[in-house]
Amino acid sequence: MLIKQDFEVSEPLDRIWAFFQDVPGVAACLPGAELTQDLGDDRYAGNVLIRMGPVRLSFAGTASILERDAAGRRMVVDAAGADEKGRGNAAMRMTARLAPLGAGTKVDVDMDLQLSGAAAQYGRGMVADVTAVLLRDFATNMRGRVDAIERGLDLSAVAGVKPASGLAIGLRALRMALTRVFRRFFVPYTAPNAG
Repeated sequence: MLIKQDFEVSEPLDRIWAFFQDVPGVAACLPGAELTQDLGDDRYAGNVLIRMGPVRLSFAGTASILERDAAGRRMVVDAAGADEKGRGNAAMRMTARLAPLGAGTKVDVDMDLQLSGAAAQYGRGMVADVTAVLLRDFATNMRGRVDAIERGLDLSAVAGVKPASGLAIGLRALRMALTRVFRRFFVPYTAPNAG
């Protein structure tokens, strides 16, 4: 399934691109993610823990940086993992593109996400909403981490990222789904301008 998201940060493009080069620092911003080993050659082992409703999914796997285009400010990451209880697999190819936006930076993320097993039962809409919530949390955590780096704070003293909470994510994803339904049925239809 293809998922597209974007977010904005107030820090300049060069600063955010430099931050993206620190893969452990970037992973520390993603709720539920933990890098466990640097395998060398831009490859990492790690875990991702997500709770969606009654299902707790804990994936162990690897992530590799396939492309790092400094001139185009573009990075491609390939990741794959298996649930620790054998209930499914996940594979993802993510492309992140950074572009200047005034004095800040816009980050566009395209994900091709493949799920099997328990995670796949939630359907495209719910998975897309959960992904949107996780990316918003990632952006918030990234802003805090970049700010801490700029202020020269000891990153070990910066509050750690919490695991991806099923209740919080579920409620926020449900709100997004209800908003879509509300707009579909209650916002007046405006015909496209014929030109």
